[in-house]
Amino acid sequence: MKILIAEDEIALQHSIQLYLQSDGNVCEVASDFYEAQEKIELYDYDVIILDINLETGSGLDILRIIKKENKKIGVIIISANSSLENKLEGLDLGADDYITKPFHLAELNSRIKAVLRRGKFGGHDTIRFYEISVNTRSRTAYVDDVAINLTRKEYDLLLFFISNQGRVLSKEIIAEHLWGDHSDLLDNFDFIYVHINNLRKKLKDAGSRYIKTAYGSGYKFLAE
Repeated sequence: MKILIAEDEIALQHSIQLYLQSDGNVCEVASDFYEAQEKIELYDYDVIILDINLETGSGLDILRIIKKENKKIGVIIISANSSLENKLEGLDLGADDYITKPFHLAELNSRIKAVLRRGKFGGHDTIRFYEISVNTRSRTAYVDDVAINLTRKEYDLLLFFISNQGRVLSKEIIAEHLWGDHSDLLDNFDFIYVHINNLRKKLKDAGSRYIKTAYGSGYKFLAE
C-alpha cells in the first residue's frame, strides 16, 4: 500500500512513517500544504493521512482538491481539534475517516486498512482475479487455494496489478509505487524486471499467466 502522510509535526510524522513502513507500506511525507498539494498532483496514493491544520494552509483545501480532481484516494483526517463541527465538515467534503490527536498508531493502522478495504476491495479482506486470491489482512496470495510464496515486493506488485487490471503500467509508475520517493535513486529498472519476472514465473508455475508485456509502454495484468 502506498501512503502519503501530510503532517507538519515532524516528530509525529516520523513516528507514523516508521510504524506504517514496518507493516510493509511505502510511505511518503509532506510537511506543509504546498508539498502535499504538489505530491497529490504528481503521484498516485492508496491513502492519505491528512492533518487539518497544516503549517501553510488547510488540509480541508487539500481534500477539496482531491475530490475536485476525482482522485481515488482514501482520506483519513487527523487533527488536535475534536469539535463536532470540524469533524462533520471533513466528512461532508468526502473524507473516509477522522481521528483525533493523540491516538495510538495501531488504531490508525487499523483504520487505514478499513478505508482501503471499503474503497478498493468492496469491504472484503480477500480480493479475487479468476483463480488468484489475495488476502490483504494476512498479506498472502493463493492460486486455486494453494499458497504461493511471494516476497514482500512481489506481493505488493501482484496487488498493484490486480487493483489496476487491464491498465498499462509503465516501469516508472511501478517503480514509484514500490519504492515511493526512493525510486529516483534507482540507476535503472533492473530491479523492476527482476521482480516482475520472478512474480510471472511463480504465477506461471501455479498455472496463471496474466502478466502481459506492453512493448515500449510497460506491463498490464489481464486475462486472455
